[in-house]
Amino acid sequence: MLAERVLSTVMNQANRRLLRLEPYAAPRLPGPRAGREYLLYVHVPFCTRLCPYCSFNRFPFEEDRTLAYFKRLREEMRFVADQGFDCTSMYVGGGTPTVIVEELCETIDLARELFSIREVSSETNPDHLIDRVLEPLAGRVDRLSVGVQSFDDDLLRQMERYDKYGSGREILERIQSIEGRFHSLNVDMIFNFPSQTEEMLLKDVEMLKESGTNQTTFYPLMASPVVEESLARTVGTVSYEREHRYYMLLAEALSDSFEPASSWTFSRTGGGMIDEYIVDYEDYVGIGSGAFSFLDGALYVNTFSLGEYAQRVDAGLAGVTSYRAFDTANRMRYRFLMSLFGMSLDKAAFRRDFGVSIDRGLPVEMAFMRLAGAFATDDAERLTLTRKGRYLLVAMMRQFFIGVNNLRDQARQALPPEELAMFHGKAGCSAPGVAAVAETEDAERAPVP
Repeated sequence: MLAERVLSTVMNQANRRLLRLEPYAAPRLPGPRAGREYLLYVHVPFCTRLCPYCSFNRFPFEEDRTLAYFKRLREEMRFVADQGFDCTSMYVGGGTPTVIVEELCETIDLARELFSIREVSSETNPDHLIDRVLEPLAGRVDRLSVGVQSFDDDLLRQMERYDKYGSGREILERIQSIEGRFHSLNVDMIFNFPSQTEEMLLKDVEMLKESGTNQTTFYPLMASPVVEESLARTVGTVSYEREHRYYMLLAEALSDSFEPASSWTFSRTGGGMIDEYIVDYEDYVGIGSGAFSFLDGALYVNTFSLGEYAQRVDAGLAGVTSYRAFDTANRMRYRFLMSLFGMSLDKAAFRRDFGVSIDRGLPVEMAFMRLAGAFATDDAERLTLTRKGRYLLVAMMRQFFIGVNNLRDQARQALPPEELAMFHGKAGCSAPGVAAVAETEDAERAPVP
């Protein structure tokens, strides 16, 4: 698709120019703006097994290391509260946040004490969809997001997930078993695997509909440099040539049961909370090793080193060690991207915040999107997207996140050799304290220590 290729090329060039980190020397993040509400992002970088396509900050789970990390995570949370931030929403990502559910619950409880938290979202994996993990989360977590990626057994084997989580049918049955236990249940999927056929994609959609979930997110497979080699080795070389066709297929197949909530998130009518916190909150505060914050047009990145993170928190310092500030033009582009990704851009709010209309501020971007037929609504008040426009936002967000993954790689360059080896799964995978994960509740094997 020509428009996608143009967008990808332009965004790649912009990423190389803009997404470069600089050292950050202050002991804490800049303080909050009076009256502004923030989202709190909490990063838990531990998994019992590392997936080859994941470029987030993650390390092999080891019990003692994880317990010590959660303690420091809560201490950094207190730093944020001491600065006067009021966070009204909390998103816990990873890694696998539920790897020690008791520690996650204690962290959520502290957040509710310190901030005006109205809703909590947490990620998890299919092997944690059992009572020992879920019962403590009931009443604490409003939105649970389960990383499935595909129900196809061959793809699960390629991703090295079949032995860990079971077959697609077993995963489906686990999801069905928890229907109604959370206000919102999201299932994360991936499309455009090199070996994925149209039939496999449509089968994934059909099994998803069977699952009872009220929301799903279909991410395009993203080949950022840090995971490109592992992706090629496991699932094959990634190409975007058929991504548009596959997106249109899945959007059509979902349309009888789901409606778009963002360009790649679909909710059942009257469904749950949106998957992407960056749509509802332009500014957010991140805590934990590898977490990002975005405040007043600047990106702040916490150290990716577990050792450095521990040293900083123990010394009373926030985890942030690098940042990147953006000028007004690029803040306008960020608003354009995130608002349209969330399905609608408020033209009056754009003018209020930037002092210029969107046509004056971003003339090239607006002309391109109009020429491509991206807008369903383009009046004095707002912009909304056609299905083609939604796909273009998928392509733009894919390139944006590849750029963010390049930022992660910049931050990861400071890792000591032993931690870099852990990230690549070459050390620490057999650390003591890793509990077996229950295949079924009847097996009575704990999923967490």
